[in-house]
Amino acid sequence: MTRYWIAVASADHVRNGREWGIMQVCHGKSAPLKRLSPGDGVVYYSPKQRFGYPEKCQEFTAIGQVREGRVYQVDMGNGFLPYRRDVAWFDACPTDIYPLLPALHFHDGSRSWGAKFRYGLFEISPGDFETIMHAMLRQFSSPVQMALFSGSGRGMS
Repeated sequence: MTRYWIAVASADHVRNGREWGIMQVCHGKSAPLKRLSPGDGVVYYSPKQRFGYPEKCQEFTAIGQVREGRVYQVDMGNGFLPYRRDVAWFDACPTDIYPLLPALHFHDGSRSWGAKFRYGLFEISPGDFETIMHAMLRQFSSPVQMALFSGSGRGMS
């Protein structure tokens, strides 16, 4: 059964992940990534533009599908050995979270809507994923990308 996730990272880190075809969460921990399976849908939310800087982003910045394969570790140097997972990223537009909040069920309507993002990775409903996906892919109108989830028998239906 396909599951859907929101991962959290700064926009600059998400750009790197898109370029490399990977995702990394929670400062490179393996346990959160092991919750995902090939075929799962992933959306990145970026609270900040750059890691360690105050400039806000508050957008969904990437959307894709977990590829076949397992969680693996890489050596980034200086003793940093993060875990990663391969993802097929879609062509998508960064999308402001605020217009979508009223339609998202993971958000309970409170003013502290951002609290859930502190977990770094959390599961969302198929409907929430579809809402975000349609907003992010609207300018690309790619039926192929949308069909990846509904046409494989593992979709949002």
